[in-house]
Amino acid sequence: MSETPPDEALEVPLSELRPALEALLMVADQPLDATTLATAVGYPVVEVEGALAALAAEYDEQHRGFELRGVAGGWRYYTREDFAHVVESFVLEGQQARLTQAALETLAVVAYSQPVSRARVSAVRGVNVDGVMRTLLARGLVQEAGQDPTSGAHLYRTTTYFLERIGVDSLDDLPELAPYLPAMEDLGDDLGAGPVPEAATPRAADPQLGEETP
Repeated sequence: MSETPPDEALEVPLSELRPALEALLMVADQPLDATTLATAVGYPVVEVEGALAALAAEYDEQHRGFELRGVAGGWRYYTREDFAHVVESFVLEGQQARLTQAALETLAVVAYSQPVSRARVSAVRGVNVDGVMRTLLARGLVQEAGQDPTSGAHLYRTTTYFLERIGVDSLDDLPELAPYLPAMEDLGDDLGAGPVPEAATPRAADPQLGEETP
């Protein structure tokens, strides 16, 4: 029994050509050229090019939130420029939100005691900081800095993005607040230590990171 030719095996009905192209373009992470698309759907390149142009025109006519562009020798979906501000707001939501007081205090402890473990930060603040540290990591303000050679605990430090946000070139430019923090070697492994006195808690001065409280 003869095998079915590859093109016939791949071909989709003409009525489904446009939906098939849409499905392929939807999952593409880079522009797909007409030849690649034609091979995938089993149609001549000229018919695929016509279908792509028709789809692009249809999206423009209906003023969809997305558009189909022919760029870099291929085709790909893009957000329509008219709605770029909506997408930008959605993507950046949370990234520009102010940090809570707890997050600011935790960030300050990391900044002045780095590299430091979560347990040490918890000892300084007198509370568990796992959730807050995850937030700082997600926001790109803190990053992992290896492991403690003695305990094996993960260590953390601030990032260059943190420096950018507070407007300094290096950690040497941070305000002289470190002397007010308890010495880390004096804390031991006691996670139940009381919180740092309010006057001794460093606070961020950048209004975009958070608001100072009296």
